[in-house]
Amino acid sequence: MNGFNYLTPDLIRQRLAESDSSLSFDLRSDFDWRESRKAAVLIPFYLYQGVWHLLFIRRADHPSDMHSGQVAFAGGKRESQDRDMIETALREAEEEIGLPRDKVEVLGQLSMHHSISRYCITPVVSVIPWPCTLIADRLEVSRIFSIPLDWLATPSHHRLQPHQHHGKKFPVVYFDPYDGEILWGATARMVLSLVAKIQPADTAGSINNPAIL
Repeated sequence: MNGFNYLTPDLIRQRLAESDSSLSFDLRSDFDWRESRKAAVLIPFYLYQGVWHLLFIRRADHPSDMHSGQVAFAGGKRESQDRDMIETALREAEEEIGLPRDKVEVLGQLSMHHSISRYCITPVVSVIPWPCTLIADRLEVSRIFSIPLDWLATPSHHRLQPHQHHGKKFPVVYFDPYDGEILWGATARMVLSLVAKIQPADTAGSINNPAIL
């Protein structure tokens, strides 16, 4: 374990603001992300029994959704009425898991991450009180759950595996199963980017950073 439980919201905010912009696990620079649509997700921290957790969802099953049934952060595409990407993330979280905006303290943002479904995603990092009553929109979310940050920050808990996409195989980051859930793909890359930015300076580089999708 990497021991992130000493972190405070102010320290997380500070590290997000000061960290090296190159600490990102986005898609390879040669990946074609022209005509990507704008989207945002909310990455909520919460503290439970002195341990930081991140809140995730499992997407509901839809035959037409290429991300159907996958683990994700609450979020979605930007709408015309959204003032900025933070509002997109807050609105989507409220719609998908019933998280009231006034319960969310925004700490900062990660650099944009691109998905193979051609979304350009802004991850908005936040902290929420716990316990917090959440209600899943069953049309979009089949489960709300969390994973401890220390577990996510342990390098041996993620690895590369081949993934088939449009007839081609690519190396994709996968985490080990946790509570029956498998975190992989764009959401997994966002988690690794977050860990890299908030980890102590003397542990920088402890997270594996291969060329991944």
